[in-house]
Amino acid sequence: MKFAVQVDDLRKVYRLKGETVHALRGVSFDVPEGDYVAIMGTSGSGKSTLLNLLGCLDRPSQGKILLGGYDTGSLSDDELSQMRAARVGIIFQAYNLIQQLTVLENIEVPLYYRGKVTPEDRRRCKELALMVGLKGRLDHRPMQLSGGQQQRVAVARSLINNPDYILADEPTGNLDSRTTEEILALFERLNNEGRTIIIVTHEDDVSEHARRVMRMSDGEIASDYQIENRRSALATAAS
Repeated sequence: MKFAVQVDDLRKVYRLKGETVHALRGVSFDVPEGDYVAIMGTSGSGKSTLLNLLGCLDRPSQGKILLGGYDTGSLSDDELSQMRAARVGIIFQAYNLIQQLTVLENIEVPLYYRGKVTPEDRRRCKELALMVGLKGRLDHRPMQLSGGQQQRVAVARSLINNPDYILADEPTGNLDSRTTEEILALFERLNNEGRTIIIVTHEDDVSEHARRVMRMSDGEIASDYQIENRRSALATAAS
């Protein structure tokens, strides 16, 4: 079995206003390639800290993270940036789009970290925009889009470098129920195509679409189980 992610004894300690905060306390788990994992927990449970570490946005205080077999702890900051650009697609709750750029230009942004953007790259940006349902919105700017459309831009942007896996931090937290189902249907389709997906959520309705649920509490994994009867967002979106 090949693993997209392997985590061993992961710990993260912050020092805030003279206090020591143990955000993660010895977390260990593996994620096989093609899995779809929902990480759940209350505010302060450590789930967002874990996602930031998996996305190479921060470094652990202790422990090891392997992404596709590569030990991220042995990489320089520049190498971590390259790893993030090449292997990881990140989707944020707040979309993190650049307001001055169009839909297509926002999708292009990760390409600039690797150098020149080619005409073929621009064709792929358009294909991804159409794939996530943004036909007729390619020249629009974020302020001209609904929340659901902005999240679709974020999803397309996360895919432009053909990442090994996708990390999503509360990607439906700002969306209505219909748009939530549409975004989850898109995740389900990507997972069925072989993408590994790790999603942080506090919503049970969202986690039920995953293949596996990890629940966190006080910086530790409280439970880790498979979903036997997954809900299908694809069927809901098609109806």
